[in-house]
Amino acid sequence: MNMIRSICVYCGSSPGRSETYVEAGYALGRAIAASKLRLVYGGGTKGIMGAVARGTLEGRGQVLGIIPQFLMNKEATEAGLGELSQLVVTENMHERKRKMFFESDAFVALPGGIGTLEEIVEIMTWAQLGRHRKPIVFANIEGFWNPMLALLDHMRDAGFVHTSHLVQPLVVDSVDKIVPAILSEAASSGTPSEGDPKVIDRL
Repeated sequence: MNMIRSICVYCGSSPGRSETYVEAGYALGRAIAASKLRLVYGGGTKGIMGAVARGTLEGRGQVLGIIPQFLMNKEATEAGLGELSQLVVTENMHERKRKMFFESDAFVALPGGIGTLEEIVEIMTWAQLGRHRKPIVFANIEGFWNPMLALLDHMRDAGFVHTSHLVQPLVVDSVDKIVPAILSEAASSGTPSEGDPKVIDRL
């Protein structure tokens, strides 16, 4: 039985300066839909976020968008939001992230900015603290995450990551390998398909 039902994707609400980033987002969305999984994401309909959602929807997959009220006019359009399978509007960013965690069985970081970085680092922090064992993936499109991966190695070497065995994100360079990597990781580690509500309350 597949323990992965929903994949959370963190990514930029803008397209970035390489067309490859948007293309990767769209391709990942199609892959999620093809695997009959649900996309959980930040609700934006522009940039890479919009591409991931569009890819999933055009692949006839389910999309859950979770967006704070104050970002609706900045990161999304009314027409785009209306196309989502499900939309949750939160009061603030903390509630958004908490909801995204609870609704997801794995996490993928596509290229993005400070917000994307903050989200995936927080998920890694929770893993380091033993709050979850859900797969974490850096989608290293065109080597985008190489500086971040080098920083993680530096922090380990400097002795600041004391439970590195709990923080072992997958690094995947090719979009078509992301979903298979998640499914393989979940099968080998016995990743729970749902977050523990008691754990969620402590996050």
